[in-house]
Amino acid sequence: MTGNGAEPLLQLEGVNTYYGPIHILSDSNLYVGEGELVCLLGGNASGKSTTLKTILGLVRPRTGTVTFAGEDVTNVPTSHRIKRGLAIVPENRRLFGPMTVLENLEMGSYLRPKADLKEEFERVYTLFPLLYERRAQLAGTLSGGEQQMVAMGRALMSQPRLLLMDEPSMGLAPVLVERSFEIIQQVHESGVAMLIVEQNANVSLSIADRGYVLSTGRIVLEGKASELIENEDLRKAYLGR
Repeated sequence: MTGNGAEPLLQLEGVNTYYGPIHILSDSNLYVGEGELVCLLGGNASGKSTTLKTILGLVRPRTGTVTFAGEDVTNVPTSHRIKRGLAIVPENRRLFGPMTVLENLEMGSYLRPKADLKEEFERVYTLFPLLYERRAQLAGTLSGGEQQMVAMGRALMSQPRLLLMDEPSMGLAPVLVERSFEIIQQVHESGVAMLIVEQNANVSLSIADRGYVLSTGRIVLEGKASELIENEDLRKAYLGR
């Protein structure tokens, strides 16, 4: 049981990750409870992407454990973790541009049994009505904000228990950043736990339950989002005030 009473859906304990001889993550401890929205903040080269890769199994920690949905997944392949309920909205969306919106959404369900996906499509189209209108349009012709909707919809097609988001504000105009985080909040309110990796601390903490701050591979701050947003060191480093 985690400190706020939520069951730990994802837990990293004492994780040390290396790229060859280079020590990237140092004794990393992090958790996301069932139904929580947690943000992981940090600048460039802080270890944010390596944390995501470690959670997904693209990088294996040298020591420490990764637990997901009650199972030690430290040494199991990425595909198994996805089947267990992990999904990611990657940095810069990474859609299949020459494919339609509908085809991109279908790609999100490729690891699921060939069952009727009507319920998943209804859920995605209820969250993002625009995607139903644009379902025959090529994904590469959409605006940045619309592509973000497709990327999130694609991830939701796998019925994830935990949705990872890598720098959702990157490459978006300021007005679209706000809209993007409204969408993230909508998805979270629909019952999906989320871990958002971001440099934009202000907007992330405004919708998160809790947050962690990474600096050169170490978690240097953690706590409730409402407390972190008032933290003097964090405000100077990330909030510009």
